[in-house]
Amino acid sequence: MRAVSLLPSATELLFRLGVDPVGVSHSCDYPPAARDLPTLTSTAVAHGADRSAADIDRQTRIIEGSVYDIDAERLADLDPDVVVTQATCEVCAVDASDVRAAVDRLGLDATVVTLDPHSLADVLDDVTRVGRAVGVPDRAASLRADLAARVERVTERASAAETRPRTVVLDWTDPVIAGGHWVPELVDRAVGRPGLVTEGPSTPQRWADVRAFDPEVLFVAPCGFDADRAESAVDDLRTREGWADLSAVSAGEVYAVDGNGHVNRPGPRLVDTLELFAACLHPERFDAPAPDAVRRVRAASRA
Repeated sequence: MRAVSLLPSATELLFRLGVDPVGVSHSCDYPPAARDLPTLTSTAVAHGADRSAADIDRQTRIIEGSVYDIDAERLADLDPDVVVTQATCEVCAVDASDVRAAVDRLGLDATVVTLDPHSLADVLDDVTRVGRAVGVPDRAASLRADLAARVERVTERASAAETRPRTVVLDWTDPVIAGGHWVPELVDRAVGRPGLVTEGPSTPQRWADVRAFDPEVLFVAPCGFDADRAESAVDDLRTREGWADLSAVSAGEVYAVDGNGHVNRPGPRLVDTLELFAACLHPERFDAPAPDAVRRVRAASRA
């Protein structure tokens, strides 16, 4: 089975299912073996470590047409049986309509599997769908059962917590955007009280609304940023009026999270993210998460 993945979460899923893709997107970086595979997409947006959140946002806004390009010639050469793409976010990965158009134009005999998850249940359903599409339904059933069991274990253990802190997860800092889709559910299952966005997609926020909700725990997890860059992105917030007065800042409960690997990708590692959130919200009940995934940051305003 020759499978192509055009989004990082699907690449992770294929590897977990024991099906190594023959081609991936330029954003696919996990597991490390994905970095050595032929890449089929590119973008004009410069995401380098020297680029601020504001600069990346500006680039995205001024691009005319699609943010991503498909290498049609390479796709034809790879001649896949299955192409996995997405319809959840037009600025996160190549859009499904562009993929279908390329497959039709090239006359490829390939099944296009479009993922559009918005909840943990959707992510688990995608394990089943992709497993069937690539011919490993039994492996998919086993993986889904394992992930579901882990979710329930965390949910049950967290449910005994005595507090439910007001919690905000930001998946961008300039402008400020609060995480949606599966993020509020992760917070709720980890026994935090999600705020700003409780359902629906990630949504830009007025800073006044962040202050009004006054999170007791704040996760900063910009899309595409690892923990180091997320920690730097906290600087976008430190200069905002009333930052030092936020309960999360006063209590030292501000966390920089590897958003790229653990929050923005609706794949198997979202279960790791649930465990991560629970450990930060209720450290008395869970083991500390790895520092490369999340770390408590100095939250006070810069002198």
